[in-house]
Amino acid sequence: MSFQFVKSASCLEECPRDFRPEIALIGRSNAGKSSLVNTLANSRIAKVSQVPGKTRLLNFFSWNKVFYLADLPGYGFAKRSGKERVSWQKMIEDYLIHRESLKVFVLIMDIRRDWTEDEESLIRLFESRGAKMAVILNKTDKIGGNLKRETIKKMRAARPEIEFFLLSNKSKDGLQEIKKWMLHSLEAEL
Repeated sequence: MSFQFVKSASCLEECPRDFRPEIALIGRSNAGKSSLVNTLANSRIAKVSQVPGKTRLLNFFSWNKVFYLADLPGYGFAKRSGKERVSWQKMIEDYLIHRESLKVFVLIMDIRRDWTEDEESLIRLFESRGAKMAVILNKTDKIGGNLKRETIKKMRAARPEIEFFLLSNKSKDGLQEIKKWMLHSLEAEL
């Protein structure tokens, strides 16, 4: 597997123009989106910070020179001005709604957080696009096994039409299953 950073974009017009199938990684600030890119790449190609809100642009990574991963700014908590957050929201919405080569959506959540209206709104958007989607419950190394099983069981019961995966970027538990699903989903778009 080869991964490389391609470019950052602040608007739809700056996104790559070669129309490779794309997978968007979206989630709250500090959910582990950039860490997932690094874990998939087995390299520190995406900037990661302990401070939520570090990712400010749409960051594109080439995957085997066939697909793109798009690492999006997080939603929710971010120590930025109201004007900057509004600008991010427009950039993200334009990308999610209008990007034709965007074929797969992956919502990344900290397993310790509850499902909220923010996540529900994103799922409705993904469904309206008719795109493939999955939810990755990340940071599983931070809770016990029983709570992991209860959480994923509850999520699958509430939204049986969605693929749910457990992941620890730290231990890489769940990574191979996620990678396999991503590749299968993207290859179907070629």
